[in-house]
Amino acid sequence: MLSLMERVSRQRSLKSWGVLMLATIFALLVIPLSGLSVSAVAQDAAPAADAAPAGDAGGGEATSNVQSRNFLSWMIDALGVFWMLIFAALSFVMVALIMMNLLQVRRDVLLPNDFVEEFEQKLNGKDFQGAYEIARNDDSFVARVLASGMGRLSRGYPEAVEGMQEAGEDENMALEHRLSYLALIGTVAPMLGLMGTVQGMIASFDKIASSAVSPKPSELAEGISTALFTTLIGLGIAVPAMIFYSILKNRIQRLVLEIGMVSEGLMSRFAAVGKQGQKPPAAS
Repeated sequence: MLSLMERVSRQRSLKSWGVLMLATIFALLVIPLSGLSVSAVAQDAAPAADAAPAGDAGGGEATSNVQSRNFLSWMIDALGVFWMLIFAALSFVMVALIMMNLLQVRRDVLLPNDFVEEFEQKLNGKDFQGAYEIARNDDSFVARVLASGMGRLSRGYPEAVEGMQEAGEDENMALEHRLSYLALIGTVAPMLGLMGTVQGMIASFDKIASSAVSPKPSELAEGISTALFTTLIGLGIAVPAMIFYSILKNRIQRLVLEIGMVSEGLMSRFAAVGKQGQKPPAAS
């Protein structure tokens, strides 16, 4: 069994890893964007400065207007209301799912040490009915597995083991089902980005097709900006979603395996109950 200090250490380690992952994702998304902001303004300002003659007030005003444009406003204008709402909703759901799974997939929630110790004390005292009541009134993963197994002890130990396996599979499916929505976001976000890319390219080609003369680059830039920004935001949502999905899925598998080992070890006490003439706990 884990000591209190080991549990606290594991909790701090989990929180540290979560903070580190969020900080890394923030750095990967924000730092490149801020760099693009500076470079985009510099590149736009340079041609304007070259085109304006020295001492031309109009050229100076145009250069000032270009320099005042930042990356965030450019991105908002390029995405438009529709894509901004879509990606904002997707981002909110992704963060909510990550936080919910991080809080749920923990040892203290799925395999609480206090419950295991109390359950084992009841078994050591031959209070099988009390152990069953404790397991039935607890909401943790391991408690549901043990309660399901003890509820079938009257049919024999093999039936109890089968009941534990069924309960474990059901609980595991519930955890993975909740986590699967994170994988869905990681798959859908790039597809939405690709849809925005196609829409932006169609808008740019429509400018070319409907213009009697060769269109200016600024007229094509709107559609191209939409195409690139939707792809960027879609990937920016998908990457952290897939990272956390992989981390949490591995953690679920490890905890489920540990819960199976602990529950089988505790239930093995009942393998010889019938042989020793002891009455198994009555399911109610």
